[in-house]
Amino acid sequence: MNRLPKVLFLSTGNSTRSQMAEGFLRNLAGDRFIAASAGIEPGSLNPIAAEVMKEAGIDISGQHAKDVKSSLKEHFGYVITVSDDAKERAPIFPFTLHLLHWNIMDPSAAKGSNEEIKNAFRRVRDQVDSKVRDFLSERSLELESVSADAKPAARTATG
Repeated sequence: MNRLPKVLFLSTGNSTRSQMAEGFLRNLAGDRFIAASAGIEPGSLNPIAAEVMKEAGIDISGQHAKDVKSSLKEHFGYVITVSDDAKERAPIFPFTLHLLHWNIMDPSAAKGSNEEIKNAFRRVRDQVDSKVRDFLSERSLELESVSADAKPAARTATG
């Protein structure tokens, strides 16, 4: 049985932000966490999201949108909503202790030329990357704190 904590990134459509977050977490800490993503109304992976992630060296083209309903009976260490809409519409995860929220703009709403739209996706990609790195940094600090608290106090010899 795998004892790694599972992290679910939840969005409305599971087409861009949550897919990016899943890709970043798998790439940065796949040995410490199991990354997953889902959507409240899943669509399909946005090809621009896959393209800008590939620019960052992460291939998410094999990922696909999943319905959050299929995740409700799973035990997640963390559920992270990536938009206000997802947070408001998220189901209850009774087995999850850590519910986190990131409000990240949906780049699929961007208007303009192809390059302007790609730049919006790149900005979101970079924001998701930063959020995932912050999440990992915070977890490392928590582990260090728990480890330090668990160590017995050093004994001193008194004469």
